[in-house]
Parts: sequence; C-alpha cells; structure tokens
Amino acid sequence: MSAPIFHMIDQAPTPVGPFCHATEVDGWVFLTGQMPTDPKDANAALPEGVEAQTRRVMDNLILVLEGMGLGLEDVASVRIFLTEFERDFDSMNSIYKSYFPEGKLPSRTCIGVTALAVGALVEIDFTARR
Repeated sequence: MSAPIFHMIDQAPTPVGPFCHATEVDGWVFLTGQMPTDPKDANAALPEGVEAQTRRVMDNLILVLEGMGLGLEDVASVRIFLTEFERDFDSMNSIYKSYFPEGKLPSRTCIGVTALAVGALVEIDFTARR
C-alpha cells in the first residue's frame, strides 16, 4: 500500500474545517464531504432550500473531481447526510440523480443527522477510483 496523498484543489471551496479536499491511496480517492458553500466566496449566504443546496454540493464535488482529473463516472460510492430527512429526501434525490446517467448510479448511503456545519441542509461525500 502506498502512502496517502492529500489533495487541496484551488478551484474548490475553502474547507469549513481542518481537512483536505481529498485523500488518495492506491488509486482510491476519498473526497471530503462538501457543503453548499460558494467556491468563489466562503462568506456568501448558502442557497435557499435543499434542491439548491444539493446542486451546489454536487457542483462543488465535481470541482474536486475535475481538479484531480476525475469525473462522476469514476465515483464508486456516495454518502449523503440530511438534517431534515423526511422532508428533504425526495427533493434531494430528484436533483442528485440528475447528475448521473440512467443506470449508472453509484452505491449510496443516506443518513438523517441532527445538524451539519455552516447550517447546511445537505452534505455529500464521494469515494472514487482512478
């Protein structure tokens, strides 16, 4: 097993805590959960509603993937965290699935949580394979 490589991606949002954007080991890439923060302005207000926040989170994850020479087709597994699970599950799913080709959805876990950093409604992380 090779030593982990810790990636910071210039185009991606400023992390909201002490972590890198992704860690890579032996071709596996573990993307840190992204928040619905603006990649150009860390102090900007979050988008309104879970649909807009899901779009922003997915777009932020794509920035990290692209910064590493990867794309959504390389994503093997996804974890999603929702603060309002029952209210937002269906709405989040409609946005989430629009990012992947039909029949090419990664494995996934979706978890209801009591709170997320920066007051977000949704956070998503990826595991990808180079």
